[in-house]
Amino acid sequence: MSANIDSLAYAGEVPWHGPGHKLNNPATSEEAIIAAGLDWEVKCGNIVVSDFDDQKIGRGIVIPNYFCTVRMDKRIPLGIVGRLYTPIQNKEAFGFFDSIVGEKKAIYHVAGALGKGETIWILAKLPGDIRIVGTDDITNKYLLLTNTHSGARSLRMFFTPIRVVCQNTLSSALSVRKVGEGITIRHFPDIYKKVDQAQVALGLALNYYDDLSEAFNALARVNINQNWLDEYIDQVMPPPQDKEPSTRLLNIRNDMKGCFDSASNRLPGIRGTAWAAYNSVTEYVDHFRKVPKLKKDKTRRLESIWVGSGAQIKERALDTALNKIEVQNVLVPVGQV
Repeated sequence: MSANIDSLAYAGEVPWHGPGHKLNNPATSEEAIIAAGLDWEVKCGNIVVSDFDDQKIGRGIVIPNYFCTVRMDKRIPLGIVGRLYTPIQNKEAFGFFDSIVGEKKAIYHVAGALGKGETIWILAKLPGDIRIVGTDDITNKYLLLTNTHSGARSLRMFFTPIRVVCQNTLSSALSVRKVGEGITIRHFPDIYKKVDQAQVALGLALNYYDDLSEAFNALARVNINQNWLDEYIDQVMPPPQDKEPSTRLLNIRNDMKGCFDSASNRLPGIRGTAWAAYNSVTEYVDHFRKVPKLKKDKTRRLESIWVGSGAQIKERALDTALNKIEVQNVLVPVGQV
């Protein structure tokens, strides 16, 4: 399996990282977990180090208050965690997803594991879409759940709108407009008590898509000129404080501006608008960003697009665009539970 993918199942077109188990139709949660090869468990075990005193060969020292998470089907260690760490099994994560979204309401498109199983993810399409008024520019509504078994991150669930015309991930999370980062649940013993709170939070967050539609259409109503575009890109990609833009930064800005007249931005009703300017940034980040370590590793590239530096650029791009047209406090806050 390429691109640091341990296992993968998908419906529809071959995804960004290449081969996997193709499903004829989008899966239910039960089908997805089996097809994606995620029907395994994680347990926490003691960490034992060797005693280097020759007289005590064969003995070991147990490290107190720290444990190793182990993928049980392959007996592979995944990470070091503290004594309060509570594993969330893959089946539980899928069940959690169903309990939040509503069983059979979401359509599972992609699910899989990265590395040796340290990170798992589920991507599901929600009913309906966002359409820029009077155009054929449509944004699908997806919900993404990621969980780690290494102790590196909490379980996170967030919206990720995808613009169909060019398959851009428009924004990675509800952290847009600085309103939190979707739903975040830490691996503590009371994690299962958090489900009800998360359901309420996500129910409120569904308004996010209504607000996002309003924001996108507001951008599409504003026609811009070259000076507006130049100023906008400069604000999205500023140089370090008290420094002049480097040659590399100037090239990035030019590449973003070049996307302003791309085929996906020439749709009637879209061309020449602030919406097209925003999509110039998202298109560049998702498809043309030249970062050597991301170019070589498609897994890291997707993580960047969803939750890393690429996501931060796109969040800043939407924030800047809305500020420039004086649309503020548009999106609904959703926080940690």
